[in-house]
Amino acid sequence: MEGRWTEEIEARFDAYVDRLVKVIGHADRAEPLRDYCTGLLLPVERKSVEPLAAVVRPDRVSAKHQSLLHFVGQGGWSDEALMACVREQVLPVVERDGLVEAWIIDDTGFPKKGKHSVGVARQYCGQLGKTENCQVMVSLSLATETASLPVAHRLFLPEAWANDAERRRKARVPEDIPFRSKTGIALDQLAAAIAQGLPPGVVLADAGYGGAADFRQGVTDLGLAYAVAIRPITNVWRPGEAPPPRSRTHRRGPRPGEQKLPKHAHQPVQVKALALELPDSAWQTVTCRQGSSEPLGGRFAFLRLCCANGDGLRANPSPELWLMIEWPQGDPEPARFWLSTLPADIATTELVRLTKLRWRIERDYLDLKQQCGLGHYEGRGWRGFHHHVTLCIAAYGFLISQMETIPPSALHHPLSRQKPPIPKAYIPRGAPRSAAAPCP
Repeated sequence: MEGRWTEEIEARFDAYVDRLVKVIGHADRAEPLRDYCTGLLLPVERKSVEPLAAVVRPDRVSAKHQSLLHFVGQGGWSDEALMACVREQVLPVVERDGLVEAWIIDDTGFPKKGKHSVGVARQYCGQLGKTENCQVMVSLSLATETASLPVAHRLFLPEAWANDAERRRKARVPEDIPFRSKTGIALDQLAAAIAQGLPPGVVLADAGYGGAADFRQGVTDLGLAYAVAIRPITNVWRPGEAPPPRSRTHRRGPRPGEQKLPKHAHQPVQVKALALELPDSAWQTVTCRQGSSEPLGGRFAFLRLCCANGDGLRANPSPELWLMIEWPQGDPEPARFWLSTLPADIATTELVRLTKLRWRIERDYLDLKQQCGLGHYEGRGWRGFHHHVTLCIAAYGFLISQMETIPPSALHHPLSRQKPPIPKAYIPRGAPRSAAAPCP
């Protein structure tokens, strides 16, 4: 039956896992690696360690639970080596229908109760759309028009955690992991991807990253082009305008970066205010790609201008770049804003298409959480968190590698691989023992 877990796919899965086994070191890690990845692909409601043990070895749940718990929580294997092996197997499949076009930076949150799980704090959680108790992970994905694959991930460690020696000790945070902002982690991931020789692409990110001038400059310093979302209050110079040359050379008075512009000089403007000034002729409808039922696009304006570097008062503005504004027909005000260093002669349809390719990271997170249990890890330690994420990406990578075998509609829900029956006597941890028959 189409979309089912066939013997052919089983053989491909075995070959895929065999290559992963070769990079994790000790031979005794082979079985838990295979079992963990198998469990992540089974239709299990909760994919934390104990339920996975129950479905892969229903006859030896307790022993398997301990084996998987040690493998993911304390195993000394390398996340980077396993991620590299996943890339080697999956990227060639991803690039069959088109070359990598985008490097997508984003973060995702994992709601958590309590305060002991590594990195947990009250911070913005994208999954909930509000500030809540959660962990936040920063990731980098490589994307084509038809597929994408996460290639790097790291837990964001808030300053309260990074500076608390006792909490670090209990969560076994490595000593060489200091506090690093999300934008700093993202720049580290981009630099590592360049060093690894990964297929280049334009950097895409939401306003949490694109709104930071130091992040945009960091991307440029790495030699990469970007198309990133910005906040409506971002300051820019109107097309054809720039701050006047700085004439003050002596030390007295305001620092050069804080000088006040003459009242008669033109002033920088926020991008939202600039959008409201534009005439109707500045707006055009652009179609960027074909949706499932109809073409997708929107109403946009495109301007070539200089960014005012945040404060609008510096005498050396950024080089000229693209400002792209989206204002849906009928909405009372502009909806979204982007800055891009893509070439000045790029077609506007191509500029929109590449910028909008960031939707693929949302698909990555959705599938990783719904299909592979990305947010289900219940351990508290640094190593276990990253090991679980790496194994989820490995399982997800296998699904991507089978896109031609398994139709896309089948990837929106768990693969219909047969799930081993759980013994009737099995009692989940925390359940009252009277809820089931006595264990044999």
